[in-house]
Amino acid sequence: MLLSRMEFGTAGLRAAMGPGTCCMNDLTIIQTTQGFCSYLEDSFDNIKERGVVIGYDARAHPPSGGGSKRFASLAAAVFISRGVPVHLFSDITPTPFVPFTVSQLGLCAGIMVTASHNPKQDNGYKVYWENGAQIVSPHDKGIAKAIEENLEPWPKSWSTEEALKSPLLKDPYQDTHTQYFEAIQKHCHHRDINKSSEVKIVHTSVHGVGHTFVQSAFQAFDLHPPYAVEEQKDPDPEFPTVKYPNPEEGEGVLTLSFALADREGAAFVLANDPDADRLAIAEKQESGKWRVFTGNELGALLGWWMFRCWKEQNSDAAAAEVKNLYMLASTVSSKILRAIALKEGFHFEETLTGFKWMGNRARDLLDQGKTVVFAFEEAIGYMCSPSVLDKDGVSAAAIAGEMISYLATKSSSLSQQVTNIYEEYGYHISKNSYFICHDQDVIRSLFERLRTHSGQKDSYPTECGRFAISAARDLTTGYDSNQPSNKAVLPTSRSSQMITFSFANGGVATMRTSGTEPKIKYYTELCAAPGNSDVTHLKKELDELVDAIVENFFEPEKNKLQPKPE
Repeated sequence: MLLSRMEFGTAGLRAAMGPGTCCMNDLTIIQTTQGFCSYLEDSFDNIKERGVVIGYDARAHPPSGGGSKRFASLAAAVFISRGVPVHLFSDITPTPFVPFTVSQLGLCAGIMVTASHNPKQDNGYKVYWENGAQIVSPHDKGIAKAIEENLEPWPKSWSTEEALKSPLLKDPYQDTHTQYFEAIQKHCHHRDINKSSEVKIVHTSVHGVGHTFVQSAFQAFDLHPPYAVEEQKDPDPEFPTVKYPNPEEGEGVLTLSFALADREGAAFVLANDPDADRLAIAEKQESGKWRVFTGNELGALLGWWMFRCWKEQNSDAAAAEVKNLYMLASTVSSKILRAIALKEGFHFEETLTGFKWMGNRARDLLDQGKTVVFAFEEAIGYMCSPSVLDKDGVSAAAIAGEMISYLATKSSSLSQQVTNIYEEYGYHISKNSYFICHDQDVIRSLFERLRTHSGQKDSYPTECGRFAISAARDLTTGYDSNQPSNKAVLPTSRSSQMITFSFANGGVATMRTSGTEPKIKYYTELCAAPGNSDVTHLKKELDELVDAIVENFFEPEKNKLQPKPE
């Protein structure tokens, strides 16, 4: 195991901290950075003028001595040994601060040392290109090749103390902090409401970096400071109060937040993941129960809000200006933005899964003079401001705080507003889950069976139980029955499995493998036309569709798939 090297992909690296080339440690960080540095030297003539930025979270691994800060200073030493200026943050920051700094300072690249919401023993190395978005292919392959060619540590790669005294080293912390909180204020539209709002909000950073930054974001919006969950507000690499530091896991991670909210009489909880690029939200219902919103519901709320604020700022905008507006979502996320776009006259585009695709697409659109108002993915990731071309849980928290305060002045709540959106634009009910499968052969044959349903290539099922299938799109092979040439428009990749079926009843289902975990995920949604608001019937229809997909396409008994643990 020690011999297999971590694979450098578009998401950079993510692995356990510890010895060996399969883990994150001083040597593998040096090797990775040498490869990245050498690739950048080949890509940019002016890298010695422009430089790079490096940020890190609070992760640490006492048994191996590894940790995010240590890894970041080693990476800095590598670049400085080659005469490349490095903007190294002097303290922990949220992940979005790195892409923000790349764009603000016009740097060649950015590195963020973080494992986001992974278990405590993991760390990661995330890479941004000069356009301020995460890298996409073929950069990953070029960097991976350059790493292999630079495995022998360069003479000064270990010299962190020397590097930290170099005139090439700058600390962007103060300037970035100031500029970031100035930039997000462009999205503050109701300062008077914020100032006088009585709404009480609880915030948890789940032992990560988010606490001080979300406090500052609320201050920038003139919102009352949120109540911080005392046991979780300070960074702690042990994540002592949670099993998984992932707010997507819902209630388990939020137990302490709910307790604090009940004590303070607060009806809202905002939670960031440990590197503060994602945001979960919960609201106390009249019954006293808490409702944790799904990423799709929050995408609907924030998308509605960002468009509403844009319309208010541009009340005399002609239809042509609205046509210049874009919203993006990944292909496994809810299609609710498509429904809003159709009715309101702006553009909606789908990208492949992951913010690297949305960030790069947003950059292209901005370069064409378009306005990108919002992008989201169902895994609670939101881009509410084009000054960060990645998901950002800090700006999203302040914008959500303002939206909550505004709705309160209309005696409305998030739950009511989600319903209003669905009533106006059509109900979009989704159900996502996964099966665990460690056997690559089983996964392959499961997907191959769907591709060769009637015996020959590209013969996909035309029904699933009682549900008729109207279209199939396969982003592994590049087939799409909806396109005149049967060729998919979105980029395809042989290295992962992904098939989407559209159903005659307005249902859409995507089955895909996970890039980072032994899971086959499924994402299903029933999109109803406005006016069809029999929610009970729609939910029943979606449940039956999911049951049919599980039974006919996954065949869990035959394939020995483990269901998602309850």
